[in-house]
Amino acid sequence: MTVPTPALPLAVDAVNARLGTLAPAFRLRILPECASTNSELVDAPPPDDGRVHVVVAEHQTAGRGRRGRQWQSWPGSSLTFSTLWRFAAGAPVPAGLSLVAGLAVVRALEGLGVEGLQLKWPNDVLVHGEKLAGILVELLPGRGRTPAAVVGIGLNLQVPPGTSIPDQPAVTDLAHHLSTLPERNLLLAALLAELHALFETYAAAGFPALRGAWQQRNAFADLPVRVSGEGRELTGICAGVDDDGALLIGTDGGPVRILSGEVSLRVVQ
Repeated sequence: MTVPTPALPLAVDAVNARLGTLAPAFRLRILPECASTNSELVDAPPPDDGRVHVVVAEHQTAGRGRRGRQWQSWPGSSLTFSTLWRFAAGAPVPAGLSLVAGLAVVRALEGLGVEGLQLKWPNDVLVHGEKLAGILVELLPGRGRTPAAVVGIGLNLQVPPGTSIPDQPAVTDLAHHLSTLPERNLLLAALLAELHALFETYAAAGFPALRGAWQQRNAFADLPVRVSGEGRELTGICAGVDDDGALLIGTDGGPVRILSGEVSLRVVQ
């Protein structure tokens, strides 16, 4: 049985203390409530001061997920935050960016003792097939600017009993997979540190440098799957992802690349 950890308030000083020497790389802003942490950074991008800007919310009133879905969160029982990453000109944005973010979440949680973590293309983190976290990547528009992207992450810590989540029948939380929930400031620092490490690798060498690590955690590896969306439906074997993060589906006519994130990926029963 999971032992609940008191939901200490999120605090900049507490997160920075756990980041240690990495703290100067981030500029944190913690809000008691906002509509969406992604919107906070997309609608009013802060000036480029060389740091990764982070917005964390105790509660989101209009959290957004992929395909226009709402992302639900609960004060003290979720961790919802967004990060603004700026890359050097010529960096491989957006190829594989959401996959790298998912891999960072998995590696941080593995370091805290969570077992059975999986990745579902393009942006879900699962535990034994149940959704634990979601990722929403939005590119900042504008020609001539430094390539930039806002990466939003929502992580379930302890879903309140009786909660119904539309369109998500198989949902889980950290409370089901750890004997003691990690304190949220520590958890946020662990996630930021892993994101920083993997995005540095990504910026220098692109997604191919991380593709193998993603493939090892592919929830659908070598399984028969059905991909629907964008006005078509495709059935085949999930062959992983390509060097640019595209989903690869093996069919009788050869491999098919799926580039759009607006698809529904399901195991064929």
